[in-house]
Amino acid sequence: MAEQGDNLDGDGVEDAWAEALAEQRDTDDGAFRTSPLSEIAGQAGKSGEEPVDLDMVLDIPVTISMEIGRTQISIRNLLKLNQGSVVELDRLAGEPLDVLVNGTLIAHGEVVVVNEKFGIRLTDVITAMERIKKLQ
Repeated sequence: MAEQGDNLDGDGVEDAWAEALAEQRDTDDGAFRTSPLSEIAGQAGKSGEEPVDLDMVLDIPVTISMEIGRTQISIRNLLKLNQGSVVELDRLAGEPLDVLVNGTLIAHGEVVVVNEKFGIRLTDVITAMERIKKLQ
């Protein structure tokens, strides 16, 4: 990240996010190179059926959220909250955040700051098989 000054976009502003993503691609160990959607499409083709066209699914918007923790409080205590109040959460400092897509846990990650903006670096991705096991 020391070379951020060399990576400028058209407006002359540092594009640190692009550099962080490029750095991630350079250090990728290959664990996530194949897309799960391409694997599903490939499986349909192997069984003698016509390959599945997943292009229309790729543009469906989803809500992604990061959860740092939760807590339960009474309405009485909720109404007492004001600016500067501290709410204790059920997680320890430094513990990974949950990454949720449409309310479903898909990964854990850690907070990063690039160019004064928050982001999340995924540290553990929940496999499809693990998500299915949680449903049962």
